[in-house]
Amino acid sequence: MTSRSHEHTELPLPNGWFAVAWSKDLAAGEVQAIHYFGQDLVLFRTRKGHARVLDAYCAHLGAHFGHGGRVVGENVRCPFHGWQYDGEQGHCARIPYCDKIPAKARVRAWPVVERNRMIFVWHHAEETPPIWDVPTAPELNDAAWTEPRYYELNVPVHMQDMAENNCDPVHFKFVHGSVDVGEEGEIEFGEDGRFFRIANTAERETPLGKFTTRLERDSWQLGMTSVRTLGIPDAGLMMFSSTSPIDSSNTCSRWVFSVTRNLVDIAGEDWIEGMSTGVLQDMAIWKNKIYRPAPVFCEADQYLIQFRRWVRQFYSTAN
Repeated sequence: MTSRSHEHTELPLPNGWFAVAWSKDLAAGEVQAIHYFGQDLVLFRTRKGHARVLDAYCAHLGAHFGHGGRVVGENVRCPFHGWQYDGEQGHCARIPYCDKIPAKARVRAWPVVERNRMIFVWHHAEETPPIWDVPTAPELNDAAWTEPRYYELNVPVHMQDMAENNCDPVHFKFVHGSVDVGEEGEIEFGEDGRFFRIANTAERETPLGKFTTRLERDSWQLGMTSVRTLGIPDAGLMMFSSTSPIDSSNTCSRWVFSVTRNLVDIAGEDWIEGMSTGVLQDMAIWKNKIYRPAPVFCEADQYLIQFRRWVRQFYSTAN
């Protein structure tokens, strides 16, 4: 007799940069309680406009900064006794009723980068400083492209289950109703093996004519990807996403879309809708599947086989 609890292998949390909020949703002086990486955190924007993330609980008596705390300059102030913590280093910068600040009065400050309309936090199981940077999606600041569209989805699975779909063309026929199992493409690696691309090139009829187009699916780490359609002169479609671990069994995925203005009315809207609604068809599979660390693959699973090998580098423990 089998059960999910006996068959399922729980994956650890991967290392890397993960979005914890949209930039547009955090105003200067705003404080938010967030939960990622299985930990309670506080996110705030300083008066100078910097996004900061600290461990949530004051070193004094454990009050949560995100529930009643406020921004004072570049610091966050505890709602209980007014202790102020520097957002960049995490040390206590001021105690309003005591001149001497205890040496242990500090909380963990998480590395933060704001890019591609998102606020990213660096997570590493061994608390190692950032080893790589967050790539820039230039389309998001290009006047020839539309103002980005945003999509956010919480999924009760480990983030690797979601990422594997990008390397599983066969499932598009059986889950999404595609006519075939997808075209063969090429796989390439870069940036010391950390960058992973699957590309498919084919001649296609498009709303602007017949062109040889190239679909590129790029991954810079587990959970940070982009999808681009190239080959149509002066036109294109792009999606950049960050999928972040809330904990080992829950994931938040944020997608930002943009298309060239000359495509938005004739193809862009349909492409965005197809991308954002298609993921919902996967939900029933993700919610009920198990993770097998040593699955039985067939020879048609080459993308998945290479993905499983590639993704190991982002974990501090074997999987």
